[in-house]
Amino acid sequence: MQDREIEINAFLNSHGLENATRNALVADASFRRYERLDNRGDISILMDAPPKTNLPVKIFADVTTLLHNAGVSVPQIFQTDFDRGFLLIEDFGNDLFANLCRSNPEMESDLYRAAIDVLLRVQKNAKCDSLPPYDLATYLRESSLALEWYYPAATSNKPRAEQFLALQTLITDATQALEPYDQCTILRDFHAENLLWLPERGGVKRVGLLDYQDALAGHPAYDLVSLLEDARRDTSQKLQSEMKSYFIAQSGFDYATFDQAFHTLGAQRNLKIIGLFTRLAARDGKVQYLDLIQRVWNHLMNDLSHPSLQGLANWVALNLPSPDRATLEKLAGYRHEA
Repeated sequence: MQDREIEINAFLNSHGLENATRNALVADASFRRYERLDNRGDISILMDAPPKTNLPVKIFADVTTLLHNAGVSVPQIFQTDFDRGFLLIEDFGNDLFANLCRSNPEMESDLYRAAIDVLLRVQKNAKCDSLPPYDLATYLRESSLALEWYYPAATSNKPRAEQFLALQTLITDATQALEPYDQCTILRDFHAENLLWLPERGGVKRVGLLDYQDALAGHPAYDLVSLLEDARRDTSQKLQSEMKSYFIAQSGFDYATFDQAFHTLGAQRNLKIIGLFTRLAARDGKVQYLDLIQRVWNHLMNDLSHPSLQGLANWVALNLPSPDRATLEKLAGYRHEA
């Protein structure tokens, strides 16, 4: 950590920021760190992603260019040091959608509709040719995290090979049953804590985007799931229904076809998140993520209510205990054996 601080100071000094006031921002689920820099009223954000974390900042810069060219608001990149994992980027302020929905609940519908307008612009204008695909192998690897991490933490048993095989077969069948679609750019973490309100701008540029470096080429329903089945804040059934209908009306999808994709990708995504949050607690000591699992589980149950996912629903009921108080206490006490 001391060596990293020396590198940070050298980066800041090289750009005339040696006297800037530094304030750490709330960390996300990754190993990236962010600081707000105030250099005599000139505000910027330092992104710190040490190379050893395997989170290359050049990918963020590349996707930033892609999204900027699509006509949406992404932070301007002022300075870079790709080799050492530093970016100096524009500060979009503090008006996260999550904060505004909490302090001004009457804004919720308008904010979410604005977010969907941005999503539609990205899907139409951000070319996904250069992005890796969100393919079956990725679906399988991610959904298996629930069995790899949540299952042993919740049951004190090691998962068996036949459990993985059954889950992977069900995920394969469910995702391959979706009707063919045109791939588009998906941002993967498109939710209320990564969206900022910029009312001084116009149109889709009123929404500032963050945390999109994991973008892939995938299904148009995925980011809508990310927005509406938020792991960090409650979204009512009314809001979900209205915003799903708005997206479908604007995009021209058939409702039944899109609804099946929404629930299928929602189930896959929520299995992944349950596993990820357990891993963050067990491996990285970030136990605060356990407080979010019940909400994610509720989303999963809603997704599994779709008739096309009955087989997957049966598998979950047989293999994954619900996160009741006793189960959450087990999760809190579970530590990964290196």
